[in-house]
Parts: sequence; C-alpha cells; structure tokens
Amino acid sequence: MNKMKELIIGSHVNMSSPKMLLGSVEQALSYDANTFMFYTGAPQNTKRKPISELRVEEAIELMKKKNINIDHLVVHAPYIINLANTTADYVFDLAKDFLRQEIERTAKIGAKLLVLHPGSHVGAGEEIGLARIIEGLNEVLDKDDHDVTILLETMSGKGSELGYTFEQLRYIIDNVTKKERLGVCLDTCHIFDAGYDIVKDLDRVIAQFDEVVGLDLLKVVHVNDSKNTLGSSKDRHANIGEGYIGLGTLKKVVHHPLLQDKIFILETPWIDDKPPYKEEIKLLREG
Repeated sequence: MNKMKELIIGSHVNMSSPKMLLGSVEQALSYDANTFMFYTGAPQNTKRKPISELRVEEAIELMKKKNINIDHLVVHAPYIINLANTTADYVFDLAKDFLRQEIERTAKIGAKLLVLHPGSHVGAGEEIGLARIIEGLNEVLDKDDHDVTILLETMSGKGSELGYTFEQLRYIIDNVTKKERLGVCLDTCHIFDAGYDIVKDLDRVIAQFDEVVGLDLLKVVHVNDSKNTLGSSKDRHANIGEGYIGLGTLKKVVHHPLLQDKIFILETPWIDDKPPYKEEIKLLREG
C-alpha cells in the first residue's frame, strides 16, 4: 500500500520589524505549518526594505532545523502590479519595473515561486488586456534569468479582472516566449466565484483544468472558502467551512490524489483580530 505524501500546507504570514522573515517562519511554525506565503513588503505600495535587513539567513537556518523546504515557500507579488493596464503608459512601466524587482527579491531570498494577479484591463476590453499582459511578461522575462517561476493566479472575474477562465491563463502562457518560467496558482474561492462548480463536481473541474492548462503547471493552491455563491464574480474569502464551498469540499481539494504534490496556502480572514490558521490547518489535515 502506498504511503500518502505529507500535506504541504501553510498560510499567508506577516513579515514585519524587527524579526522580518525570521518572524514569518516562527509565525508559520506556530500554526503547525510546513510552508508559508508572504509579501516582500506592503502589497499596496512600492516601499521595500533591502534584502540585507530581512534576516534571511536566520530564517533559512530555522527552516532547515524545522524541515521547511525553501522550494515550497511562496512569495506573493503586490496588488499594485497591473500588467493589463492600457490607460496610462507609466502604470504599465511601473508594473514591469516592479515585477522585475520582485523577481530579483524573491531570488535573493532563495524562494522560487512568485504568485501574480494577471491584471485588469480597466475598460479596454479582454483581448487588449490579455495582449498587454503578454507584452509585459515578455518584456520582463526576456532579460531575466533568475530561477523564479511566476504563478498566474486564477481570478474571480470581478470588475475587469483577467485570468478568470482556464482558457485565458492558457492563452497567456502560450504566447509568452519563456513559457517555462510560468505556472499557475489556483484559488478555490476565485474559481468558485468565477463559475467553476467544485462543490458539485470537483473531479470534473480538475479534469478541465488539466485539459486546458495542465496539472503539471499547477504549483500552488490557495485554499479559501467563499462568502458568495457560485458564479458571483465577487472574490470575498470566507473561513474554512463558513462559506458556500464548505469544509467537505475543501478537504477533498487538499487530499485529492491528483493534487498531492501541490502547495496549499490559506488566505482566510482573521477572527476577532486573531489568525485562524492553526485550527484551519488542523481541520484540513484531518482528511
């Protein structure tokens, strides 16, 4: 009988002074996690501390001691990067420049996975927005040789968001020259809100993803319940078991035989100003 692989599961954690990344590792360990996701700075702005101030060496030493594989670490790019923007060239240029910086920062930390929201076309239309994303990724990756994979996140389709269908993600990947530098991060709340019914037919959705995108490109799964109904295009995360997806379905996701090599990250809301991740990780591990 084959032994089931250990679940690779963690959550979003903070990185703040004075402990910085060392504190992030300690926070993850307090949740009984064996991986985690973090931003290299505030997701809403471009202010960043030098890597030399992030206490990376101490963090890596603790990770080794506690058997957290650095290849399982996930960095999330800031929300302000919008490669699909067509309304102002300076916004597009900022997105490209800052993505380059985030790739370099991720590489210097030693992580290899960088989650990126594909972008919003802000009224220009999906075809133009997708072309802009492809243009931006090609310009960034053309001159970049870091060992970092950009994971395009599945989105809910709110506003003018792109990447809310598997076909859109496949289209982006197919048209990026260095497609070997791209992968996908699947968000359970986002795809449910975008109309993929993982509650009634999880196997069908996984098979559809595999057919359109390929499970080999899926590296990370954001495990979130949804405060809204199927196809709502809203993107509001709920705590595990407290939304329309439900604990049963989310357990099926993390224990699905085709997803056992994936990295699972929780981004659920805090409860009464306290993180719920230790309890939620325990719930999901139980199977």
